Amino acid sequence: MREFHVCQISDTHLARFSRILTENFRRVSEHIDATRPDIVINTGDLTFDALTNRDDLAFARALHNDLPVACRCLPGNHDIGDNPTEFGPPTEQPVTEESRQYFVSVIGEDRWSFDAAGWRFIGLNSMVMNSGLACEAEQFDWLTSQLSTTGSKPVALFLHKPLYLNTPDDPELAATSFRYVPQPTRRRVIELLDAVDLRLVASGHIHQRRDFTRGHVRHVWAPSTAFVIRDRRQELIGTKEVGLVEYRFGPDGFDVHHVRAQGQIDIKSHSLWIRTPYHARKIYASYLRRASQSGNTQ
Repeated sequence: MREFHVCQISDTHLARFSRILTENFRRVSEHIDATRPDIVINTGDLTFDALTNRDDLAFARALHNDLPVACRCLPGNHDIGDNPTEFGPPTEQPVTEESRQYFVSVIGEDRWSFDAAGWRFIGLNSMVMNSGLACEAEQFDWLTSQLSTTGSKPVALFLHKPLYLNTPDDPELAATSFRYVPQPTRRRVIELLDAVDLRLVASGHIHQRRDFTRGHVRHVWAPSTAFVIRDRRQELIGTKEVGLVEYRFGPDGFDVHHVRAQGQIDIKSHSLWIRTPYHARKIYASYLRRASQSGNTQ
């Protein structure tokens, strides 16, 4: 059985007004064209802010359609809104069924599953977790069904938010509650995954590259393809750089390669602010204000 080559991109933050973010995405597109993976997976925040400008989602869809290989996407908080948490200030843009449905109508499924190279690949919508929306319960039922048919296949999970920082029982803090899958949903997801041979959890959202193993599960945080966040806005957890992640899966395991596409630039968040048109600065200011209040700048 041949290996299965996956390219993970994340936090592309595409918008028609931003040439510099689009240029970083084009450098990634050129890399994908040169390497021709079997599939590209975008783990969310395709857009700068689809909640206030729906054209961002159409623009992101067009650029992903131009990729030379198949692509699957998952929603992020900038695409459909954020999930509520017990701690920290409430989000100004909560996830709604309307925003989720719009994502599905433009991009496609917000959760998915497929088999390749002896593996089960599962993509989850982490933004509806802890939301209380009907689609959250539906996703749990769907996930239970998918896991019940994996048999002995190893599982690779993709989602926008990391499950946790270091351990499943990490306490939720006001300063970091928006970074990870919230409790008690996190615990329920992990309990379901404990029943299968989970090998990989691949996420984005943090705008930092990080790679660690807990038990027999490898956790890979993809960096943003778009920009990095200044240290005074966000402490260093991993590596602050733009880029992508490549995986090669085979029946005996998988390899991870951390990649920076040729020509990508580490755009800083303050540089993005300077180059952002006035009508979009209000969105970005709101985003940074909430981040600063909670100590979170994803």
